[in-house]
Amino acid sequence: MKQLYLKYKAHYRDNFSLAYPVVISQLGHTLVALSDSLIIGHTGKVPLAAVSLGNSLFSIFMVTGIGMSYGLTPLIAQENGRGNKKRIGHLLSHSLIINMTVGMLLSMVIYWGSARMDLLNQEPDVVEQARPFLRYLGFSFIPLMLFLSFKQFAEGLGFTRQAMNISIIGNLLNIVVGITLVYGFHMGVVGVGIATFADRLLMGITMMIYVLRSPRFKEYLTSFGFSNIEFSKIKKILGIGAPVALQYLFEVSAFSGAAVMVGWMGAAELAAHQIALSLAAMTYMMASGIAAAAGIKSGNNFGKKDFKELRMSAIASYHMVLILMGFTALLFMLGNHILPRFYIQDPQVITIAAKLLIIAAFFQLFDGTQVVGLGVLRGLGDVKVPTIITLLAYWGLGLPLGYVLGITLGFGVEGIWWALLLGLLVASVLLFVRFHHRTKKLELQADI
Repeated sequence: MKQLYLKYKAHYRDNFSLAYPVVISQLGHTLVALSDSLIIGHTGKVPLAAVSLGNSLFSIFMVTGIGMSYGLTPLIAQENGRGNKKRIGHLLSHSLIINMTVGMLLSMVIYWGSARMDLLNQEPDVVEQARPFLRYLGFSFIPLMLFLSFKQFAEGLGFTRQAMNISIIGNLLNIVVGITLVYGFHMGVVGVGIATFADRLLMGITMMIYVLRSPRFKEYLTSFGFSNIEFSKIKKILGIGAPVALQYLFEVSAFSGAAVMVGWMGAAELAAHQIALSLAAMTYMMASGIAAAAGIKSGNNFGKKDFKELRMSAIASYHMVLILMGFTALLFMLGNHILPRFYIQDPQVITIAAKLLIIAAFFQLFDGTQVVGLGVLRGLGDVKVPTIITLLAYWGLGLPLGYVLGITLGFGVEGIWWALLLGLLVASVLLFVRFHHRTKKLELQADI
């Protein structure tokens, strides 16, 4: 063990320095939903179920936006590795056009979809409260995409701390405004929706101002502007961003689809699902922070053609995520009856959530390793095969099996979660095989 540590020590240090701000920043996206649940949960299980439904549906769009914004990061990391600073600002211009267009289009889709939530066959009182909440989340999508555009630009260059600081401030704002509106003005679910919108608006504007005015980015922004837009560059960014968006979409939509199925069972089951899912999503976003850092390092080393360092750095990221997710798995197992009480005091909901957290503990390692695998491969520009893997694992296996176990065979919400665990396992193994094959091949080519 000591020899292993000494072998990767330098990579652990470098990866941690790059990753921990990204982890906290990524965690900020989930903490918004977590804060919403904690704030509203003590007002009753119907409001909590409404927030669960709204966040489950919005998460599909949010991860699509996150995935689209990731099309910029590996390209910037690769160009920075090659020393092509003049191309970097030009990439940001094209990415900003893509992201804001996606933000506006999906915001309209969310608003349109909120009027048709009754088609999901959920409890009417849950839908009634979830509808306005989802609309405010939809309004927040545009400033969220603005934030992500400039965040991914900065992180692609290795500057990760400012986005972390902005995320922390934004989340504190969300909590303060949410508590004030829910308990001071008795606005219920609408209050947490308004708080989330205010949070993301502040984050988007602040991140943009920081990047455009900071002296550290001046040499990279000399080509930033919208007078010389090239379709080929838009296509290149979309060539990475769209598949990455699909990768996130396939996994998160499987869990969102599971939320719809759980909703057929009742408000208590849906509230329990939201509790367990919000905790699991929090650890997932922490792991995705390590994955994002792994993608930056991989892209940078790929640009330098230093494939030995690329592989060692990636393996160090695998080690880091295994340690992190091993710790969270233990936390879920030991605290499965304690953690749900932070959300709600309903005994029925707590009992169901406690069982789901045991299952969540089992899939922590698989969830962490599959997202790191995606991050490393993204840094190499390898996105098509990983997208197919996620499609098969989550939509081809996890979600259909969840319906069979949970609904057809009557195992309920636990059956659905065991099926999702199997999907994560399959994705994790296949992505690691893909990573091993690609990086070994690159090393061999470099030695020839």
